[in-house]
Amino acid sequence: MYKKLEKCLKSIREKTDFKPEKAVILGSGLGDYAEKIQIEKIVKYTEIEGFPVSTVQGHKGQFVFGYVEDIPVVLMQGRVHYYEGYPMQDVVLPTRLMKMMGAEKILLTNAAGGGGVNPSFKPGDFMLITDHITTAVPSPLIGPNIEELGTRFPDMSEVYSKKLQKIIRKSAEDCGIPLQEGVYVQLTGPNYETPAEIRMVRSWGADAVGMSTACEAMAARHMGMEVCGISCITNMAAGVSDAKLNHAEVQETADRVAKDFAKLVTEVIGSI
Repeated sequence: MYKKLEKCLKSIREKTDFKPEKAVILGSGLGDYAEKIQIEKIVKYTEIEGFPVSTVQGHKGQFVFGYVEDIPVVLMQGRVHYYEGYPMQDVVLPTRLMKMMGAEKILLTNAAGGGGVNPSFKPGDFMLITDHITTAVPSPLIGPNIEELGTRFPDMSEVYSKKLQKIIRKSAEDCGIPLQEGVYVQLTGPNYETPAEIRMVRSWGADAVGMSTACEAMAARHMGMEVCGISCITNMAAGVSDAKLNHAEVQETADRVAKDFAKLVTEVIGSI
């Protein structure tokens, strides 16, 4: 796996020597955010030898290198999901690669179901991720440990930096954007959860549920990155209403609040 990472890095370095300080994975609704920054270089995933390619509609597959308020960043425009059939090590390969490019901090964003998992959440809310649960998906650290990346048994008592959480709270306040807080649970997808599964994750202590992010956070912490995350609550959880869950509803809600999400992300990047 490390040789694969080195090959991907070499392939990128042949196209750009840009060194980011911060990395951002753009979730649903933030796909167009990359067009708003000062772009220096775009590298499509298909141009990177050995790189996994996202197959999800609405997810562009490219790294965007540039500046947000004079801060050098790399944006991942379209992530890879476990449900697409990739091994978990490939799912987190982009996260690891962004660290190898030079990024020391990473902001993870996503669309998540939360309305009904936490009764106080509603679609369109933003949730600061304070912790996560990954019990339902394989750890990206399973298998021989890659010593060049991190220790065999990494501590996960503070995956999401408390220092960065404090900064995000202040950023949201400065932007006038209400911010919920809670625990994110990652399930495999691609199917949405059953009402029984929603009751299960609620009993675990989860506030929102999705199909990404937590595995990326684990891989980032394994490599010593400072991690923070924000979920956009896009739909009511299964069993809360009679409405059927669908991807169009998720995308519609994400698009509706995209302007506020982009404003918050810009403020966070400039502050963390």
